[in-house]
Amino acid sequence: MTCPPGSTIGAYLCQAGQVLRAAAIDQPRYEARLLLAHALGTTQDALLRDPRAEVPAEAAVRFGTALKARLDHTPIAHILGRQGFWTLDLAVSPATLIPRPDSESLVEAALEAFPDPRRPIRVLDLGTGTGALLLAVLSERPAAFGIGLDRAPEAAALAARNARDNGLADRAAFLAGDWAAALDSAFDLVLSNPPYIEHDAIAGLMPDVARHEPALALDGGADGLDAYRAITAALPALLAPGGVAVLELGQGQRPAVEALARAAGLEPAGCHADLGGIDRALVLGKGDFAKKPFVGPALAH
Repeated sequence: MTCPPGSTIGAYLCQAGQVLRAAAIDQPRYEARLLLAHALGTTQDALLRDPRAEVPAEAAVRFGTALKARLDHTPIAHILGRQGFWTLDLAVSPATLIPRPDSESLVEAALEAFPDPRRPIRVLDLGTGTGALLLAVLSERPAAFGIGLDRAPEAAALAARNARDNGLADRAAFLAGDWAAALDSAFDLVLSNPPYIEHDAIAGLMPDVARHEPALALDGGADGLDAYRAITAALPALLAPGGVAVLELGQGQRPAVEALARAAGLEPAGCHADLGGIDRALVLGKGDFAKKPFVGPALAH
């Protein structure tokens, strides 16, 4: 395909799409639109409405810088500085894992476990990162209050910013600490998307992830289960009576994490799959939790 000459929106989009495709970037035309819209401070719809409009020189420079970064496999969310999750618009940075649609299955499981929006529940998000899980639940449960904990102070600060930007700062607090060591309270709901990639597998991940996302949020130790060992050991003390924990899993990890949970005295109560059909959101509770009526059919597989 021959691109039109000149410095119009259409020309830049065509040329950038070809360059991104040659670099084996997924969805090259879509990403070209995202990057040019960002450089112009406009929307993708506006680009498509007027493809013959000239791109100002300053915007062309910004676009070139962004395109170069993407060709170096910088995640597009880091270039844009934003990522959508659930119904929220979140700031992201290299200090945090980029929220992914797969993790929305944890939000679905949490909301199913606590269907009454008027119930005042206490929520803990271990390894909060951008605050995505906690803030998504708080956005749907207006009587809830939550704490987000992260080992990286930069991540806790970013999550606090996201709470402010999304109008949730009055019901959320963020702390820096090592898992639950800084806490002595009990919670109705504990959420966590812990690091679960096997250490030796990290180098083989997509370059966007291996080069640019924080190892602290990826590295689950030799077998990928280090964080789960710490979390399941802490959960009996963290969960209030009738409390629920929802943990994100890596592919194939459900049996091993369920075994760790049972060894800690917890009851597995099913698992929500993500959009790809992979077991992703493991639900756990204490004591007679498995008999509680809010565990619905979506969890029983």
